[in-house]
Amino acid sequence: MRWHSLEGSQDGLMRHPRDSQAWKTFDLLHPEFAADPRNVRLGLASDGFNPFGAMATNYSIWPVVLIPYNRPPWECMKQTSFVLSMIIPGKQLPGNDIDVYVQPLIQELRELWYDGVQTLDSSKNEIFKMRGALMWTISDFPGLGTLSGWNTYTHFACPTCNFDTDSCRLKHSRKWCFMGHRRFLERGHRFRLQRVRFNGKIEQREPPIALSGSDILKQVEGINVNFGKAPVLNDKGKRARRQTVNEDRSRQWRKRSIFFDLPYWETNLLRHNLDLMHIEKNVCENVIYTLLNDSEKSKDNIKARKDLREMGIRKELWADENGSYRPSLFTILNTKKGGFKKDIFLRTLKNVKMPDGYASNISRCIDLKQRKLFNMKSHDFHILMLHLLPIAIRNILPDKVTAVLIELSSFFRQLCAKSLSPIDLDRLQSRHFLTMNHLEMLFPPTFFTIMVHLTCHLASEIKLGGPKQCRWMYPVERYLGHFKSYVRNMSQPEGSIAEGYLAEEALTFCSQYFEGIETRINRPHR
Repeated sequence: MRWHSLEGSQDGLMRHPRDSQAWKTFDLLHPEFAADPRNVRLGLASDGFNPFGAMATNYSIWPVVLIPYNRPPWECMKQTSFVLSMIIPGKQLPGNDIDVYVQPLIQELRELWYDGVQTLDSSKNEIFKMRGALMWTISDFPGLGTLSGWNTYTHFACPTCNFDTDSCRLKHSRKWCFMGHRRFLERGHRFRLQRVRFNGKIEQREPPIALSGSDILKQVEGINVNFGKAPVLNDKGKRARRQTVNEDRSRQWRKRSIFFDLPYWETNLLRHNLDLMHIEKNVCENVIYTLLNDSEKSKDNIKARKDLREMGIRKELWADENGSYRPSLFTILNTKKGGFKKDIFLRTLKNVKMPDGYASNISRCIDLKQRKLFNMKSHDFHILMLHLLPIAIRNILPDKVTAVLIELSSFFRQLCAKSLSPIDLDRLQSRHFLTMNHLEMLFPPTFFTIMVHLTCHLASEIKLGGPKQCRWMYPVERYLGHFKSYVRNMSQPEGSIAEGYLAEEALTFCSQYFEGIETRINRPHR
């Protein structure tokens, strides 16, 4: 538990959250807490899953897991280090009501901060007062909205850009697109003056400024929340989402997060993490299915071409009166010539051999007859984006498309490195802003979902929180999969999970206790 203070970084690289700005700033603001390295730094992870699996039953169980960051990076994210603090059962997502369930945990965290707990230090054989602090939360993007209270379904969906988010409502696709990445470039860049290749306007705005915890508290001041209120449903039985451009900004915040009850939460530099796992998966899906011109998931379709006409940009890609349109540079056509290239692309993926334990068998997800990908998991997209995509698109797409996609792949690959330099992260972020603008010149506006936009904030967030391996959902998702194995009674899933977990703990304890019992029985008494 003292590893984070004994093993300091000597070369300036970040390998653990203790090397990040958020950790160091926390030590400066709370020197009494930092004086004893045995005090525990925690992360809170939560996500919902359906315990019925593939059964057509609506149910959502939300385990809340605490992660101790005192331990080294190869141990802190192991399931053996996780602390299961509570399980929130229910037929629907908890939404704002999650604060009601988490309230006892927040109270215990306050007691850990103010009073501490008498704890035995076995290495020194002494009793000391151990204190604890919550550094941040880990969840997917909808979960971030649930925990923080920020509405992630509107035109202000980006929590980092806040009310300065640049978005546009597409009339025909009926979706929000998040473009305008020229504002992240340095002043005087040539792309800022180009109109035809972008949205038809000159870009003179400054990049958005990330708000502090004090700024967030001012925004949520005076918000009244009625916990336990049933969600408003539309005609299809789904949650009604406000999608009007002129909606009141005060409604963007759905609540004042209960985490602000912690005395140090306002001054934390990083409060809620953007999950690289889900962002990378969604970006890779946008790229792959658009390249393959998938009939259902492609971002380049007749509606996208009508939106281009509505916006008055890229006239060469507009659809005519009959609904036919010119293929894009990035599309692998399904004609005789295009199909041959698509076969090369899919065969390359299908014939790749991976080391044992490094990745799943991706070849099982490729259908050469129908020229499609199916049943790919998040980690499959991770391997595809980091390693396989640059190889598969080589000599298939034009050089200007290939170069941009290779840059995008390189960006994610460097973000996932185990050791990172803050200086290299600044260069990586500047280069990614340029990559995003090249993507805007190639792909239609429908391609730029909120997940694509969130990639602009990943590098700066790593500087705040440290390597992504300690702050993403991969180990948490595996932990949730472990819980699904406990579901035996489908009529009472929450009870079967708790009973199965307690039964395994009892069996583990008994097996450890009885191990070597014969030696202890036959040992002579002194």
